[in-house]
Amino acid sequence: MSKSFVLLLLLVGFFLEAPIVVAQKTTTKHQPKSEIKTDSSAITLHNFNSNFKQKYKGNAFTYEFKTPEKNGWDRFKEAVAAFFKKLFNISDGKTSMQIATYFIRISAFAIISYVFYLLIKALMNKEGQWLLGKDSSKKVIDSYDLEKNLQSVDFEKLIQKSLLENEYRLSIRYYYLWVLKQMTSKNIIDWDPEKTNSDYLNEIKNEALKAHFDYLSYLYNYTWYGAFDLDEAGFVKAKLAFEKVIKSIANE
Repeated sequence: MSKSFVLLLLLVGFFLEAPIVVAQKTTTKHQPKSEIKTDSSAITLHNFNSNFKQKYKGNAFTYEFKTPEKNGWDRFKEAVAAFFKKLFNISDGKTSMQIATYFIRISAFAIISYVFYLLIKALMNKEGQWLLGKDSSKKVIDSYDLEKNLQSVDFEKLIQKSLLENEYRLSIRYYYLWVLKQMTSKNIIDWDPEKTNSDYLNEIKNEALKAHFDYLSYLYNYTWYGAFDLDEAGFVKAKLAFEKVIKSIANE
């Protein structure tokens, strides 16, 4: 066999095997695709609660905050705080605001107390009785005129008139003023409408009379200013005590 023929066979064989080599290379190049593995573990699904939004409400989850507008009361407190801050040369705004708050509270309490006092005063007469009470309709001689003309008043006549109308409390008042009139006429006390019962008690030198007057003052205050009902039996007992003292003063 000649050399030319052998060389021809080798060339033919080369070209016949070339596609096989290429195919092997191609197969070898893409073979890793067959090695891809998938996760075979189970997939768990989670559901949101229907009210999950409620957990995210509140100031902690509020990212937009609008400063509230100041009303008249806020501006008033700031003005008071600024006044005290300037007055006492306070550098801390918080301290001046606290002082202003205390001042406003104390002022409010004082104003309310004063209004309450005026209301009570308006509802009571000069003798300390309630105008709207059960005795407000009774006819009582003006206290000022009665005390101003104490020495010229006929208390015995006034007492008789009040008893005809069953005005026991008013009779006790007349009896008490009658005692004061008697002691004034005997210079035992120095009469003055502005004085209190305690003032008159301290002016009495006679210890026995002082004790009697102290008891009569108790009866008078309890009956007249206390606005207690006084029945006939109670009045008779008080009447005897007053008349005893009046008689003893007249005999001095």
